Amino acid sequence: MDSPIQALFPWFAAALGLAIGSFLNVVIHRLPRMLQAQWKQQCAELEGRPADPEPRYNLWVPASQCPSCGHRLRALHNIPVVSYLALRGRCAFCGSAVSARYPAVEALTAVLFAWVALTFGWSAAGIGGLILTGFLVALAFIDADTTLLPDGLTQPLLWLGLLANLNSIYVPLLQAVIGAIAGYLALWSVYWLFKLATGKEGMGYGDFKLLAALGAWLGWKMLLPIILMSSVVGALVGVALMVLARRGREIPIPFGPYLAAAGFLVLLFGGRIAPLFGFR
Repeated sequence: MDSPIQALFPWFAAALGLAIGSFLNVVIHRLPRMLQAQWKQQCAELEGRPADPEPRYNLWVPASQCPSCGHRLRALHNIPVVSYLALRGRCAFCGSAVSARYPAVEALTAVLFAWVALTFGWSAAGIGGLILTGFLVALAFIDADTTLLPDGLTQPLLWLGLLANLNSIYVPLLQAVIGAIAGYLALWSVYWLFKLATGKEGMGYGDFKLLAALGAWLGWKMLLPIILMSSVVGALVGVALMVLARRGREIPIPFGPYLAAAGFLVLLFGGRIAPLFGFR
């Protein structure tokens, strides 16, 4: 019989997912802009000129505000999903439409957190799975928006995966270390083979780092399933965009969301997927 903690954990994880999803919306929106500000400052330093003064801007400052009228939002306006529904998707001050993606990210994170909790229960693997899932959601949406996979997320994710497997939470530490190395080198090799053959860059370095992080969490045996799943789905979506949306081949398609989705599925179903590739 499940303990009360085990029974309540999925509900707690769902509620936590709503709150974390709200914070992830901030990360998804602000982190790329923070990187742009850093790049501008670095360019100014290289050119030997003073950087243009910028207002303080990070994940905490300024407070959340309406993108249309700039009015600071109150706590009641920031309740995940509920505030959006209560306000019918509009700003409480100016009435302008608010993107439906905000509640979508919150709801998605809640569902994924609950799924992880149901799969692993109240355990180190369950808590680690929530951490990995939160990072993957943020990385997927940032890459979809900007084709960037920030080092500020991929590098901590890699080290967290190695730390999680110090006690073999998901795989033995040796498999995790080899997974991190092989994950990076696998896509790095594809990148250079494609570039030597075509003279073009087929993917970014952030993809190498994300796969390395997934290898650190899930081990080297899961790299092939992740690559195959993400490549097949990415190819199908790319063809669909070219046919249905008439998107040109020269427009890059971010690979990070497919890596993140494949990594999440392998996290949950790796035990069933591994035998299909001859692993135990």
